[in-house]
Amino acid sequence: MKVLSVNVGRPRPNPWKGLGLTGIDKRPVTGPVAVTAPGPKGTGAVGLAGDRVHDVKHHGGSDQAVYAYAREDLDGWEAEFGRSLTNGIFGENLTTLGLDVNGALIGERWRIGPEVVLEVSCARIPCATFQGWLERDGWIKRFTRAARPGAYLRVVEPGEIRAGDAVEVVHRPGHDVTVALVFRAMTLEPDLLPRLLAADALPAEGRELARRRTGA
Repeated sequence: MKVLSVNVGRPRPNPWKGLGLTGIDKRPVTGPVAVTAPGPKGTGAVGLAGDRVHDVKHHGGSDQAVYAYAREDLDGWEAEFGRSLTNGIFGENLTTLGLDVNGALIGERWRIGPEVVLEVSCARIPCATFQGWLERDGWIKRFTRAARPGAYLRVVEPGEIRAGDAVEVVHRPGHDVTVALVFRAMTLEPDLLPRLLAADALPAEGRELARRRTGA
């Protein structure tokens, strides 16, 4: 299990969401990249040095510090699209190989390289910027049906990461709430929401949504 590439965003116009800019155009960088906890959502800060988000209401902050997507899943989409999909094309900071990103448990921790520890926090929910960037009509619905969302992670131990770093799963919590399950519960299968309460590491808004579903 390893990081194939570390991807940092280049600001570009965002005609798809009524915002001035988007950071979805992420491209592989060479050399080490500093990773730190960005603090609360609302400032545009994320975990990787040199990167940021521009839709500060919905993205960024400690619970969405780093976004990971598996190269294996990109390869599957590549076959469906009939065109090459480069690392970073989904807006991911980390393109991984050999790691079951969607099967990762909420609260699972990954050591990346010798220093950095990240914790799986939640699933990525697709938006209009994602669909417009890929130039695929109906993409939000197609991505949602596939339930291969990739994982957001929070920073537990800061440091530097780079392409080629090994990934080791150093902690797995004792529940069965995966990234894919969270995504399904929050999109097409709301009956699954009560199950999310087993995951203490789920961000507060996700747990509140699950509590409302149960009436607790």
